[in-house]
Amino acid sequence: MYLFEYLVPAILLLAIIISAVRILKEYERGVIFFLGRFQKVKGPGLIIVIPVIQKMVRVDLRVVTYDIPTQDVISRDNVTVHVSAVLYFRVVDPERAIIQVEHYFNATSQLAQTTLRSVLGQHDLDEMLSQRDKMNADIQNILDEQTASWGIKVTNVEIKHVDLNETMIRAIAKQAEAERERRAKIIHAEGELQASEKLLQAAEVMSKNPQTLQLRYLQTLNDISNENASTIVFPLPMEIMNAFYKKPSGQDEK
Repeated sequence: MYLFEYLVPAILLLAIIISAVRILKEYERGVIFFLGRFQKVKGPGLIIVIPVIQKMVRVDLRVVTYDIPTQDVISRDNVTVHVSAVLYFRVVDPERAIIQVEHYFNATSQLAQTTLRSVLGQHDLDEMLSQRDKMNADIQNILDEQTASWGIKVTNVEIKHVDLNETMIRAIAKQAEAERERRAKIIHAEGELQASEKLLQAAEVMSKNPQTLQLRYLQTLNDISNENASTIVFPLPMEIMNAFYKKPSGQDEK
């Protein structure tokens, strides 16, 4: 009988001690409240929390990876796109993360969604497709600034997909094709210009030295003979050709 009277209090005391013991991992912290008021942040390791009068809230300090749901965004040039992104953030101040905001994870995720729509809506479709790094940095800076008071650090934001409807995909394909044709015409025109400049330089050289034209005749004849052509060209000396163009000295003009 006496043993039972001592055994019950001992069991109750042991149960209280066990319930008061908390073990926090290296990446965890415990925010301690004493009678509802913030007391301190403890951890990691073994800590004691007095039942009833103290309460502990665990906070994970590791980086959280959050997939932002696909958002319907209207670009500055009135194009509707579906954008999805991923957000990386972590708690740097457990006290503020628990006291300053209710459910910091939900608050950060909702803020990320609205910020994503707001920032992308200020850009044209071409900028969304070609300047992702700039938009990622803009979204990160805005989120990091607004969540700083919550003890949250936004480490990175990455836009994963910018999806278009079929009509816009066909329009972009036509635009790309037209751009390629424009570049091809420009390159062809530049080639024609360079070729004409080289021909002009060659003509100037030949005009100063008539023998070069005769050499060109011989080269053309050699090219024709190599191609097994049925036409044979006999180059004439330039003196003979000039004789046909010269007017006889004794002929008077009529």
